[in-house]
Amino acid sequence: MTNDQPIKRIAIFGSTGSIGTQALEVIAANPDKFSAEVLTAQHNAELLVRQALDFNPNVVVIGDEKKYAFVKDALASTDVKVFSGAKALEEVAAMDCYDLMLAAIVGYAGLKPTLNALQSGKAIALANKETLVVAGDIVMRKAVENRVPVIPVDSEHSAIFQCLVGETRNKIEKVILTASGGPFLGRKPNYLVNVKREHALQHPNWSMGAKISIDSATLMNKGLEMIEAKWLFNLKPEQIQVVVHPQSIIHSMVQFEDGSIKAQMGMPDMKLPIQYAMAFPKRIPNSFPRYDFKKVNTLTFEEPDIKTFRNLGLAMDALQKGGNLPAIMNAANEIAVYAFLRNRINFLDMTDLIEKTMQAVPFIAQPTLEEYFESDGEARNFAADIIKL
Repeated sequence: MTNDQPIKRIAIFGSTGSIGTQALEVIAANPDKFSAEVLTAQHNAELLVRQALDFNPNVVVIGDEKKYAFVKDALASTDVKVFSGAKALEEVAAMDCYDLMLAAIVGYAGLKPTLNALQSGKAIALANKETLVVAGDIVMRKAVENRVPVIPVDSEHSAIFQCLVGETRNKIEKVILTASGGPFLGRKPNYLVNVKREHALQHPNWSMGAKISIDSATLMNKGLEMIEAKWLFNLKPEQIQVVVHPQSIIHSMVQFEDGSIKAQMGMPDMKLPIQYAMAFPKRIPNSFPRYDFKKVNTLTFEEPDIKTFRNLGLAMDALQKGGNLPAIMNAANEIAVYAFLRNRINFLDMTDLIEKTMQAVPFIAQPTLEEYFESDGEARNFAADIIKL
């Protein structure tokens, strides 16, 4: 992006989370290239206000309607337009005031705003993997119909995306998603039964929000990423492999039909894939840490232990069967993680809850969007009922 090009206007849906705050750091470092036009948060009104005062966006949305008055009053001396509620999120997604949506709302809540943005012809930098897990066929079809790019922000999918640049005519044999293994790599169920919230939140390599940290600890995160990869890159389940790579230096790989493998490498820093997605197709300079080959480092790889970390096995089943099963699994997982973070269930109970929900909610092979929404609601109610949430 040269300086004579217009500034790219970014809408950050989920600006107070881990991805959103790092995206704002990228914007602050490149004011000649990016502006923050839309900022949204669900509950964190105080941080949303501070961000709005720092970045002077066109619009902010606070999802929690009870906090609307606080945000409105705090920004009364500015020109920032303030809205609240889930409907406002969807409506703002369709506005003309921005060029690229960074979809960073955690979980299922990110689906409807992303669909509205696509319908309005907006490019998407996708950090919300659940959007594709729940309704990947519909989301990607809408992107194709409206001729808009979906650029992945997840480090693994960004790596695959980067490996595929210039390879559009070449057939993919498989993609290899790397997993750090999380904080409990090598542990067995007799250890995991006593795991507490604070242990599960301590990721060895990445700084992430609570939901993604727990998903990483259970390996559900990798299962969600397999399903996301299927839709992003139009793959069959058998073309997607997971390997555990504890150092998190190789972010993922693509093997082509001639047997050659391309890998994307770098330090584990989410600002890099965020910046890449926002600036695409350009690469822009930064001062992020560099990987140093002069230092003696060993890069290792091993098979994931799906007997112990059964969430990954459940996700592989959902990927294989398709239909509404990934949506059911995702909804149950969101309830399970919510309950675990509030010390309502144990670490291993999360897997049992997800499995029971996947068995209980009726399977639909080719769901409509409405049926995806209904499956999500039914799965949440079933899971919540089991644990008396």
